Amino acid sequence: MVVQAYILIQTDVGKAAEVAGQITGIKGVIVAEDVTGPYDVIVRAEARNVDELGKLVVAKVQTLEGITRTLTCPVVHI
Repeated sequence: MVVQAYILIQTDVGKAAEVAGQITGIKGVIVAEDVTGPYDVIVRAEARNVDELGKLVVAKVQTLEGITRTLTCPVVHI
């Protein structure tokens, strides 16, 4: 079973579209869109397990220039 999550991202002012475009190219990212509100970019991502999801966020997403904060929200099926 695949683990999916929403990653809520805050960026530097004026960097949302650039960050969303860069994230779209990362393996495991389903969609990345720049939005308005308290977060600047919302990403839907998937990985084989929680550890792989964590690696995706820490090693690939958080290292992009322009990102100031992330919040990862795993999808649960209740």
